[in-house]
Amino acid sequence: MDIAPETPRDSLEVEALFDLSFAPGREALSSYRLREGVAPEADLCLVARDEYALGAAIRYWPVRVGGHSALLLGPVAVHPTRQGEGLGGLVIRESLGRAARAGHARVMLVGDAPYYGRFGFARLDDVRMPPPTNPDRVLGLALRPGAWDGIGGEVTRAI
Repeated sequence: MDIAPETPRDSLEVEALFDLSFAPGREALSSYRLREGVAPEADLCLVARDEYALGAAIRYWPVRVGGHSALLLGPVAVHPTRQGEGLGGLVIRESLGRAARAGHARVMLVGDAPYYGRFGFARLDDVRMPPPTNPDRVLGLALRPGAWDGIGGEVTRAI
């Protein structure tokens, strides 16, 4: 499985994977409102593919949390025929490593704590996503020690 930055040629296939992997109306979620009109972090948007097909994809977006920069991880998806092979973990770990090497300090997401906890993500009690987001699902990871210390407030679009 090759992991590489997503290119414009990958875009339609990646969107089809996200459509296949998530419920209809996914673009109505609060995370998507934070992405509108904002370019993704292209160097961190990765695809995993073999010689036959796309197996997984992950994207990142810049956001602001209480005036501080952060990365919003998501969406991440694995093709249903490739689930259980560790591709999700592979693209998450690879992209987090790239984000750290690029100098990013903090990453957040809206997701399942038991799944993302294995990558070091923990609940962000003082960070508020736009409604209707369940606060228990707002998770963060410091890419530098203490990067989330004292950071809280509303999550807003990076403009």
